[in-house]
This record gives sequence, structure tokens and C-alpha cells, in this order.
Amino acid sequence: MNMKIVLQKVKHASVMVEGETVGEIDHGLLLFLGITHDDTRAQADYLAEKVLKLRIFSDTQDTFMEKNVVDVSGSILIVSQFTLYGECQKGTRPSFIRAAKPDVAEPLYHYFCDALRERGGTVATGQFGAYMKVTIVNDGPITLVLEKGSSSV
Repeated sequence: MNMKIVLQKVKHASVMVEGETVGEIDHGLLLFLGITHDDTRAQADYLAEKVLKLRIFSDTQDTFMEKNVVDVSGSILIVSQFTLYGECQKGTRPSFIRAAKPDVAEPLYHYFCDALRERGGTVATGQFGAYMKVTIVNDGPITLVLEKGSSSV
């Protein structure tokens, strides 16, 4: 299985839980993070490095995709997203059996957030397991899917 991130370059993003803003950034990256049963800290470390080094920002001289989120003093908003592992092959209701249970996913989610912070990322988060309303102002738009399988770590 693969730890999975849907990454969006944003001008602004925020997360609300029960009418209260719990995480908010301007200029940076919104990450939807999906965790499956056998994902590891090694995968989280790899993806943290990848996210921080990914060159998808332009500088003031109008170069195209030469800077990473740290270079441009951007922030990262991370939202847990078990639905990235939704299976829709059969029937009309998605199955989420590939998504890790909260007791497995939540510690790895927090580990990933901390891994980004330890490497110099400015990080805001949603609230794990909560019903969240996410507001996004895309920039570009640029949307990428990043995955790291356990067999290649």
C-alpha cells in the first residue's frame, strides 16, 4: 500500500470544525493526507522531504517552478483524509476498508506533521477525525498526487 497525499498550491486555505477555524494559511500548500494499514514512519519521512523540496513556486523574476515552499516563506495546511482510500469499483457506496483505523492513522498523521516542522516547514492542521469544512483558493491551479509505497522505502 501507499501513503497518499493530494497536494494543492494555494493562495489561502482554512479548515473549520463546528464553526471555528482550527487551521489557516496564506500562500503555500494544502495537503490532504491518506494513510492505509501498513504505512510507516519511513514513508512519512520520505513524503515530508518531498513536500518541502518540491519546486512548484515561481520567484519575483517570473521564473517558472524554481522555488519550494520554504524558499517562498509559504505555509502548509495538513488535513487528514481517509476518503483518499475510497473504493468505488462495486456498487454506489464507497468502501473505505483500505483506510487505516484511527488508532493507526492518527499517530502517523501527527508524526508526519511533526516531520514537516522538524525540517523547517511552517505547519497548520485540521482536526483529525472531525467533520471539517475546508475553504481553498487554488493558485494555478496546481494539484499533484504524491505516494510512497512501503516496498520502496
